[in-house]
Amino acid sequence: MLDKELLKILACPKCKGDLEYIDEPESLVCKKCGKSYEIREGIPILLVEENNDE
Repeated sequence: MLDKELLKILACPKCKGDLEYIDEPESLVCKKCGKSYEIREGIPILLVEENNDE
């Protein structure tokens, strides 16, 4: 589980929208653009690939 205080300050690096925690698979999903970011060993991977045309 991601710390609730940390989740409050995180934002989607693609559109700056709010992120929502998802249990299975453990990830964060942007409420604005829908982009999903995985969480590895408790660390959110908030990288936007430059060649990603989503």
